[in-house]
Amino acid sequence: MEFKAVKLTDDVYWVGAVDWNIRDFHGYSTEKGTTYNAYLILADRVTLIDTVKAPFKQEMLTRIASVIDPGEISYIISNHAEMDHSGALPQVITELKPERVFASVMGVKALSEHYHLKTEITALKDGDELSLGNMKLKFFETRMLHWPDSMITYLGERNLLFSQDGFGMHLASGERFADQIEEPVLKWEAAKYYANILLPYSPLVLKLAERLSVLDIRPEIIAPDHGPVWRSNDNDKIIGWYQEWARQLPQLKVVIVYDTMWQSTDLMARAIADGVAEAGLSVKVMRLRATDRSDVMTEVLDAGAVIVGSPTLNNGMFPTVADFLTYMKGLKPKNKIGAAFGSYGWSGEATEMISTELKSMGIELPEVPLRVKYVPDQDALARCWEFGRRMAELVKERVEE
Repeated sequence: MEFKAVKLTDDVYWVGAVDWNIRDFHGYSTEKGTTYNAYLILADRVTLIDTVKAPFKQEMLTRIASVIDPGEISYIISNHAEMDHSGALPQVITELKPERVFASVMGVKALSEHYHLKTEITALKDGDELSLGNMKLKFFETRMLHWPDSMITYLGERNLLFSQDGFGMHLASGERFADQIEEPVLKWEAAKYYANILLPYSPLVLKLAERLSVLDIRPEIIAPDHGPVWRSNDNDKIIGWYQEWARQLPQLKVVIVYDTMWQSTDLMARAIADGVAEAGLSVKVMRLRATDRSDVMTEVLDAGAVIVGSPTLNNGMFPTVADFLTYMKGLKPKNKIGAAFGSYGWSGEATEMISTELKSMGIELPEVPLRVKYVPDQDALARCWEFGRRMAELVKERVEE
C-alpha cells in the first residue's frame, strides 16, 4: 500500500497514521478509531514534528517518502512523550540519524525514562526559539495539558500551531481537515476528548488561551496530534468550544447514570427522568452496562446535575457504579449538583456510599438519598418523579443566577 502525505501549506505536510481499529484508549472508548498525527516541515532544515505509535512507524515513513527522502530530516521535535506520539521515535532516530532531537525539559526526562535512549535530546525551555534556516519555531510549555512534559510548537511564518493533544479528538477518518467533517461529529468527538482527558486541567486551558491572546497568536491552522486539522474558518469554533468547556458553567441538563440488577433501580431512573423532563430540562438516562463510562463523562461535561443510582450488592455499590465514580472523581468536574438513589433488599448502604463519593468531588447534594425497598410501587415511583422535578428546578435556579 502506498501512503501519501497530505499538504497543509506549500511546505508543511501531515505525515501521520490512521488507526481504524482501536476501540479502547487507556479506558476511553474509541469506537471511531483515532489518528496519530505527525507533521513534516520542508524548511532549510527539514523538521519532523512528533512521530506515531510504534506499530505505525512504516506508514509514517512511507508518507514522508512521498514528499522527500526521510534521510533528509535534520530535526525531530517531540511535543509529548506519551507513547502514541513517541512510540516510533527510537527506531526513527536509529534509521534516519537526524542531526538533533528536541523536547521540553520534562520531555527529555520522560523520553529518557521511557526508552533509555543513547541519543542526546536537546531540552527546550518555555519561550525558546529554533531556527530552521528560512523559518523559525517557537515553543511554549503546556505542563499538565495533559502530561508534565507537554509542549506546543508555533511556526510563525505559516501562522501554524502544532497543538499536541490540545484541540484533538479520537476519530479515524479519510478526511484530514475539520471542515470536511460534519459539525455534530466534530463537536461530540472534541467534547469527548476534552471531558475524558483535559477536563481536570481546565484552569490551565483558560490560562493558555489568555497567554496566546496576549502574545497575539491567532493561528490560521491548528494541527493537533489526534484527529483532523483545523483551518482558519473553524479555528474560532474549536477555541470557543474549549473556552466554554473549560469554564464548566452548568447548563439546563441532568444526567442520570446508574446500574441495576432486577430492574428496580432502572424503574426509579426512568421515573426520575420523567420528573426532570416535566420541568423542561434536557435529560440523559445512561445505564452503565449499556454505556461506556467515557460517553457518560461526555454528557456530564455540560450537565447541571449528575444523579447516580445503584442497587445495594454485598453491602456496597454495584461494581459498575463504583468504577464510574472512581473514574469521574479523577476527572474533577466542577459546578454541578448531584444526588443518589437506588433500590435495596435489607441493608441499603449503596446510596450513602454514592453520596460520600459525590461529596468528595465537591459536588453539592441538595437532596437526601432516595431509597426504595425491593420493587418500587406507584407511590414510590411518584416519589421518584418528584425527586427528579425538584432536582431540575434546583438546576434552573443555579443556571439563572
